[in-house]
Amino acid sequence: MKLSKRMKAIDQKVRRGEVYSAEEAVDLLKECPPVKFDQTVEMAIQTGVDLRKPDQGVRGTVALPHGTGKSLIILVFARGEKIQQALDAGADFAGAEDLLEKVKEGWTQFDAVVSTPDMMREVGKLGKILGPRGLMPTPKAGTVTAEVAKAVKDLKGGKIEFKTDKHGVIHAIAGKLSFNKEKLVENLRFLVTAIARARPAAAKGQFLQSAALSTTMGPGLKIDLSTLIEAK
Repeated sequence: MKLSKRMKAIDQKVRRGEVYSAEEAVDLLKECPPVKFDQTVEMAIQTGVDLRKPDQGVRGTVALPHGTGKSLIILVFARGEKIQQALDAGADFAGAEDLLEKVKEGWTQFDAVVSTPDMMREVGKLGKILGPRGLMPTPKAGTVTAEVAKAVKDLKGGKIEFKTDKHGVIHAIAGKLSFNKEKLVENLRFLVTAIARARPAAAKGQFLQSAALSTTMGPGLKIDLSTLIEAK
């Protein structure tokens, strides 16, 4: 495959097989030839869980101290005074039957969904639409709650959910490439520490096995997780 001029320049910078500290990896990603948009920085962590066992899935949330850099469009399913509470807190859409029907018809122009508990019977019927997009509200993620205003503010402020995929890998956003190094590294530290603390009690052996840091249009860099895990 013929490499573009940009990819050749990246290839010259990256030391294949090298394991970088978080700071080194961020510096290197910032040194890569730029593109015309602010790239997202993402971390992928390989865990050692055995997903054949039902008690070893990893799922949780973390509030990134410097946010994700993305302006989320938030939909809230609620009734009565909860609708106005959600809108006052910054929700982009809030309502009940009207929004349920709109989503049933295929509308998905939103990035996160919050629901009050009493709405979940109806929201659950949207599983085939919301589920594959990772948008189904869950109590564990704090998106099924009567405190809709708090949930909206948390999401707008940088709260994200993480979970293992079918291969035991966790993919999570850590911010934008335009963030300074200190902010990106601190976001990464909060993320990795939260994942480490979410280790299932039944998991055996090394829990966090390897990790890579990448940008939307950049290389994937192996990083040393020990540079990010905070002591409990």
